[in-house]
Amino acid sequence: MKQDMIVVIDMGGANNAYIAREVRALGVYSEIHPHDLTEKELALLPNVKGFILNGGPNRAFPGQVLEVSEAISASGAPIMAVGCSYASAARSLPAWAETEEERAVALRHFIFDVCSAEKNWSTKNFIDDQISLIKKQVGDGKVLLALSGGVDSSVVAALLIKAIGQNLTCVHVNHGLLRKGEPEQVVKVFREELGANLIYVDAVDRFLDKLAGVCDPEKKRKIIGEEFIRVFEEEAGKLDGIKFLGQGTIYPDIIESGTKTAASIKSHHNVGGLPESFDFELVEPLKMLFKDEVRAVGAALGLPSSMVNRQPFPGPGLGVRCVGAITRDRLEAVRESDAILREEFKNAGLEGKVWQYFTIVPDIKSTGIRDGKRSFDWPVVIRAVNTVDAMTATVEELPWEMIKKLTARITAEVPGVNRVLIDATPKPSGTIEWE
Repeated sequence: MKQDMIVVIDMGGANNAYIAREVRALGVYSEIHPHDLTEKELALLPNVKGFILNGGPNRAFPGQVLEVSEAISASGAPIMAVGCSYASAARSLPAWAETEEERAVALRHFIFDVCSAEKNWSTKNFIDDQISLIKKQVGDGKVLLALSGGVDSSVVAALLIKAIGQNLTCVHVNHGLLRKGEPEQVVKVFREELGANLIYVDAVDRFLDKLAGVCDPEKKRKIIGEEFIRVFEEEAGKLDGIKFLGQGTIYPDIIESGTKTAASIKSHHNVGGLPESFDFELVEPLKMLFKDEVRAVGAALGLPSSMVNRQPFPGPGLGVRCVGAITRDRLEAVRESDAILREEFKNAGLEGKVWQYFTIVPDIKSTGIRDGKRSFDWPVVIRAVNTVDAMTATVEELPWEMIKKLTARITAEVPGVNRVLIDATPKPSGTIEWE
């Protein structure tokens, strides 16, 4: 089913994702595209019913005035301007000055009355469309899926199973940056319980050797991304007919990896972290979905709640939580402290009620006391946040008694740690992860 689309044009505004989500919440599909969208690029977008120009200061090139492309102006589709001026706009709104109710009324009028868009964006329609698109893209080919066991790759697996069945091979790579017990759990759930065609690769030494001494987070992400691809290429070489690589890329990954009018916040290992050349054609059925939409698709596909609603986990794993150059002992401090944190959240009845919670161990040390003697050890930072779409996040206020218990356990049970700190920074100004 061809779904109608409203295109959000990035004219420098900081809230492109918010507007796209507002449109989707009204039952109409929406995507974000740059101000210089070409005629060829526009022709590839199906059923465009209208454009929303989202203005603001150019965050990538300060001081430069952005002009909408001729392709957009000449398209004939209605245009609404938000936070910017446009002579032919059907409606202009000040940048975030109206109440939510007024904005909703204005958007409804523009989308349904002016653009005559149909309310046909739904989880079911998305699943049907993606299964059809996967079949068209892959045909009789075989797909190798990077299966981390997280929400995104699990939902991709479910979609691919429906679309191509036994032509899917899942590969779970243990890069040494997973949470405590996670590799064993992934193998148990997907191979033993779900009957997936699963290959397990122990690549711990390979990854950690490549990352030794690397401090810059962007370099770490790119090393991890490239090494993933190389591992998959090697595994594909052992199989017959693998031409496609499945990935759990989602929309925030793409947005945060940078646009023409917004500088990159951070490269995601599966977007900006990919090598320039590799031997696969990518299959990324979730790349236009926000996190909550991915969960809804997973639930609709029949995945268990324990899988669909589990905490998000970054592709580079604990590598972005072992801040600075990764060492094996500090990596273990991250892994062990994270396990304690997750256990205490479960004991406190907070499991599933807080969107994401984890620990970070930065490469700094401070003086402390252990066993009556001076210690010079690392701090563990606790981060707990709530969000809907991963584009913004608020900090969860943890009970003081819980913080004291976590402090006592972590400093007593995790070697090399003598302090526990709480990260109280929302997104923005921080990102959810530290790197």
